[in-house]
Amino acid sequence: MRVTEFLLLVLVGWTAVGVFGVAVSVVQQQRQKAMRHLGWIVGVWAIYLAVLIGVSLLKPQRFVAAGTPQCYDEMCFTVLGFDEVPGYLLHNSRLVRVRINITNRGHKPESESLIRAYLIDKQGHGWNEVPGLSGVRLTVQVPGGGSTISEPVFKIESTASPEGVVLTHGKWQPGLLVIGDTDSLFHRPTVAKLDK
Repeated sequence: MRVTEFLLLVLVGWTAVGVFGVAVSVVQQQRQKAMRHLGWIVGVWAIYLAVLIGVSLLKPQRFVAAGTPQCYDEMCFTVLGFDEVPGYLLHNSRLVRVRINITNRGHKPESESLIRAYLIDKQGHGWNEVPGLSGVRLTVQVPGGGSTISEPVFKIESTASPEGVVLTHGKWQPGLLVIGDTDSLFHRPTVAKLDK
């Protein structure tokens, strides 16, 4: 567990205790005390969110080379390259298949249940994965010490030039409130560059 994750856990625990204290004060009809405690809770969260957003806005976007693992606890995802699905060109679009190695560094079977990917082209447009064409999903459970290959497929415009892949846990997940996390509020995503 990273320090910033621990800090968020401490803040959530402190908030839970504070809310309980506010509730007790309200039940005991100590309105001033309840408002003072509530003010502390709101103030501390305002400072925390200001730091979170400030770090997200000031931190430059990170680009990693193809073949560089991106790890989330025991699970690592390495973008290896891409190719076009042959024979598919319809309505000014084409299919691009990306090879991603998934490795479990732990000792027991694990998966990264919220992980998903989208493709970025050189113009900065994002392209979502086409469901049902990928075979092994990024969320597959991998045995301890094992690895597998996932090949998500993306439908892009025929003129688009693939530049990289972003791995994310989505908008509504715990990393949203972790300072400096690649999925945190207003943080620019980490892009894994694509090589043929």
